[in-house]
Amino acid sequence: MTTITPAAHPSQRARSTTLSFGGVLRSEWIKLRSLRSTVWSYLIVIALSLGMALIMSFSMVNGMSGGADASGAPADQQIALIVQSSVFGVYFGQLVVGVLGVLVISGEYTTGMIRSTLTAVPKRLPALAAKTVVLFTATFLIGLISTVGAYVASSLVFSADGVSASIAEPGVYLSLLGGALYLALIAVFALGVGTMLRSSAGGIAAVLGLLLLLPTVLQMIPADWAQDMIPYLLSTAGLDMFSGAMSGGEAGDGLNVWQNLLVVLAWMGASIVGAAVLLKRRDA
Repeated sequence: MTTITPAAHPSQRARSTTLSFGGVLRSEWIKLRSLRSTVWSYLIVIALSLGMALIMSFSMVNGMSGGADASGAPADQQIALIVQSSVFGVYFGQLVVGVLGVLVISGEYTTGMIRSTLTAVPKRLPALAAKTVVLFTATFLIGLISTVGAYVASSLVFSADGVSASIAEPGVYLSLLGGALYLALIAVFALGVGTMLRSSAGGIAAVLGLLLLLPTVLQMIPADWAQDMIPYLLSTAGLDMFSGAMSGGEAGDGLNVWQNLLVVLAWMGASIVGAAVLLKRRDA
């Protein structure tokens, strides 16, 4: 007696089991938005931007009370006042997104979920690329909401003194975009550090040390080589990236906006390349 094997349905034969990069992106997006730390980190970034913008704006307005008439100041000075208070929160937001970038990958090593991730994506690099794309895009959008919201808050405060700056001015929207871009690049840089160190505590310490401690240490060293290095630090170049846009392209350290952006991209590229090499070579 011969057993007859039923023929597969055409829809079943056509179904592909290959994992596409779009599928990896979707899985990383689900993981990122389902983490409680992601929601809290982004809410803190928005709150910091709005809060610092209001504090800075009220401080400036109160400082101008009884002084010169700011409403009669040239347009570039009015733009500088509003933009300076609008991007003030980015100084603090960089610390939050730096921690988030480390936790996005180090949390998976802590819980052992990284083994499931690398089993589903055995080539490994698409998983790192998907995490990078998702984290960069989400952080940039949150950063843009934060800086634009801070601009609106600052404009409302300064409008009482007759000071205004249109968001259509290049010095305004380039600074707001630069602040959001810097936050996204810091998050990706921290993702690379977290991938290399595979430790939440070690990754956070390394990122915050590079952002906060290293510039302070170099400023205290009375040597020319130390002072020459400061413009090329990640935080120095990143913060000058959008403050340079506000001042017309030239920052205080002599580098223009695009040169500062290249410095930040070099730091981020070194971090991601190092992460990719170690992710391929090491066991999960």
